Amino acid sequence: MFRIRKNDTVMILSGESKGKTGKVLKVFPDKERVIVEGVNFIKRHTRPSQKNTQGGIIEKEAPVHVSNVKLVHASHPTKVGYKTLKDGKKVRVARKTGEIIDAI
Repeated sequence: MFRIRKNDTVMILSGESKGKTGKVLKVFPDKERVIVEGVNFIKRHTRPSQKNTQGGIIEKEAPVHVSNVKLVHASHPTKVGYKTLKDGKKVRVARKTGEIIDAI
């Protein structure tokens, strides 16, 4: 199970984009990677097609390894833990503050 999910706000911990924050657009659990909005851009050379009649060089976000991102909760980066409540629900918990992030 992944501790980072789609639409989470994360901070980049290492690499060229270190310190930047962004929203997770897509998660690849099998490859342990996430695509973060506005981070880790690559240039893709494309041929003209029906979708893109012009072709040319397109900039888009590339996946980042999940070990290089940390969840941002209450404007602070924090580790994520899990806790089971008395009613049996499993929730994500911010390790730094102990606050509940969301239910699973």
